[in-house]
Amino acid sequence: MAPDSRGTTPDTRPRVRILVVGGGYVGMYTALRLQRKLRQRLKSGEAEIVVVTPEPYMTYQPFLPEAAAGSISPRHVVVPLRRVLKHCTIVIGEAERIDHAKRTATVTTLATGEDGTGAVEIPYDEVVIAPGSVSRTLPVPGLADFGIGFKTVEEAIGLRNHVIEQMDIASATRDPAIRDAALTFVFVGGGYAGVEALAELEDMARYTSRYYHNIKPTDLRWILVEATGRILPEVGEAMGKYAVRELRGRNIDVRLDTRLDSCEARTAVLSDGSRFPTRTLVWTAGVKPAPLLAATDLPLTERGRLRCTAALRVDGVEHAWAAGDAAAVPDLTSSEPGRETAPNAQHAVRQAKVLADNILATLAGRPAKDYRHSYAGSVASLGLHKGVAHVYGRKLKGYPAWLMHRVYHLSRVPTFNRKARVLAEWTLAGLFKREIVSLGSLEHPRAEFALAAGGHAHLRPGSEGNGARPGGNPPEDDDGPPKTSG
Repeated sequence: MAPDSRGTTPDTRPRVRILVVGGGYVGMYTALRLQRKLRQRLKSGEAEIVVVTPEPYMTYQPFLPEAAAGSISPRHVVVPLRRVLKHCTIVIGEAERIDHAKRTATVTTLATGEDGTGAVEIPYDEVVIAPGSVSRTLPVPGLADFGIGFKTVEEAIGLRNHVIEQMDIASATRDPAIRDAALTFVFVGGGYAGVEALAELEDMARYTSRYYHNIKPTDLRWILVEATGRILPEVGEAMGKYAVRELRGRNIDVRLDTRLDSCEARTAVLSDGSRFPTRTLVWTAGVKPAPLLAATDLPLTERGRLRCTAALRVDGVEHAWAAGDAAAVPDLTSSEPGRETAPNAQHAVRQAKVLADNILATLAGRPAKDYRHSYAGSVASLGLHKGVAHVYGRKLKGYPAWLMHRVYHLSRVPTFNRKARVLAEWTLAGLFKREIVSLGSLEHPRAEFALAAGGHAHLRPGSEGNGARPGGNPPEDDDGPPKTSG
């Protein structure tokens, strides 16, 4: 680790170390802009940017539903940080605590448990706190045992494998109860993640059913549970109602003003009294601040986010900055007193630019600028060739909205490399049939070898008793006969 940036030696200029905690939207875009603006100082050693992140990549989350549906390869949904942030120091690890009074961060790395040396303390001059958020769960009985999240690329691909595996089970079983539960998919949460994930996977599963001799599209049951009276509030009330009609027109059961009360024993029990035996329950009902924020000596709001000024500086604290999901930033464009900017990707990317510029201004002795935004609109996919959009006051639906969704996110995904690869995949997907392969064995790659070596092959979590094989499903030929497990 580099020496303390506040230390000086004769005949050397003091170094400035900027610590960026988190490699998501805010972390990556802030570090990227600082890297560009401080290029010469970074090369000469006058400045250093350290990025602490649990994963060596940034996930472009709006593409997770398409990755789950097989429209985009998982590796093209992520941006490798070491390639993009060439002049930054990347530390793969978890920030456990930030002591801003001492200007140090306590970090555990992948080597912490191996070398026995314990956590590493990284001193800094300026800190950007952007650890993102985690799924907001409720004390619903059975949720921790059977729920599936949808925030990471691993969860998206795992869910794809799981859905196809359930179709394999339904095709092979002789038990009607197991078949019905396998073909029932419950999604909780009517925001972007829940609606887009359900819509894309329903599209994929409906297509996949043509390769099963005993599964028809009408056998699949999809249920969306939303606690409020509307879905996709970001696209406006009219487009939200259209989205409900579109989903229901595809025989998707949309339950508004309804909560999940329990999912014990693989049965989803809803607040309206309905009970659905199911082997798939996807939880996308909101997010909450990362636990790291509670392990700092910085001011928090009642919701656990960092209290920030409009300039993205932690309120009342020098040399500490935050944006995105971790920050409660005043919305200066709102007429409603006390309103904060929404914790979404659109704000995170825009705030990162202002945050980086404000750090540079502070280092140069110039005043920082406040973050203000103009509302561009929102877009959402409802599956292949279907979508809703509310952009610059114009409402779009169907194919135009779906096209707008793809154009917008293609323009926002980082790096030309990723843009070209995603565009190429979309083009090829339009020329060839969908891929319907489940690679469930990726979750436990040693299972087959362990079994061959005389050990015990562990089944995937949640697959006990469902007939899943440690080796996963064999690849399927698009034009060949259906190959189901069993």
